[in-house]
Amino acid sequence: MAQVETDDGRGLLAEQRRAAIAAEVRARGGVRVTDLVLRFGVSDMTVRRDLDALARDGLLEKVHGGAVALGESSAHEPGFEAKRTLETAAKEAIAEAAAALVPRGGAVALSAGTTTFALARRLTDVSDLTVVTNSMRIAELFAQRLRPPGARHGATVVLTGGMRTPSDALVGPVADQAIRSLNFDLAFVGCHGISIGAGLSTPNLAEAETNRALIAAARRVVAVADHSKWGLAGLATFAPLAAVDTWVTDAGLPETARAEAAEHIRHLLIA
Repeated sequence: MAQVETDDGRGLLAEQRRAAIAAEVRARGGVRVTDLVLRFGVSDMTVRRDLDALARDGLLEKVHGGAVALGESSAHEPGFEAKRTLETAAKEAIAEAAAALVPRGGAVALSAGTTTFALARRLTDVSDLTVVTNSMRIAELFAQRLRPPGARHGATVVLTGGMRTPSDALVGPVADQAIRSLNFDLAFVGCHGISIGAGLSTPNLAEAETNRALIAAARRVVAVADHSKWGLAGLATFAPLAAVDTWVTDAGLPETARAEAAEHIRHLLIA
């Protein structure tokens, strides 16, 4: 039987420890191997393996004796697995709150992303629901839940076509044309960044266009983004804050940011 790595003296799994290291690099700009060894109570080699894994995922840059943050690039797009390890507790809280907004018997759109993926896990058994998504990960999630013999039939899922991005989104003219022929009660959209100046943004130009199509086809738009996205701006804006009916975020969003966002977004829901 395969064993899950739990070499942290505090009982953290490797994934949790790496998420904590990535967060510290973002906050401080860099870390030292010796400091991480003391903090987590693990070996030098374990820390170096963690840094190797995070560097492969594009979350930091290894240097002699430690690691530093990557230069902030509005066009840098981490892969799905890299983003999935970040702010996991916040994403789960957001997903739970967002799921309560889903109308029974309705049609909803889920953009690609790790927060919308967390939301999708809560919708797989919802009957009388139609889900349209451009996320390969979300479509596969629904397929796996409905595949076992005797599984209860849940939501009907429609996957757009298109070209695949590093975050496993399907984008481009094929995806955009399919979406424009549909109408949604709600569109749940994730983003790379959310700010007053740039609105909702992404590093990927083609994904921005596909997200615009999702928003244009929806009667109501719900942004799902944790507090760490506030103030960030990706290369391409796909919606101003005024286009967002509800922003579902987590309690880590500072009071000052809540006040600023509330001036531009109709409803702010703190999970």
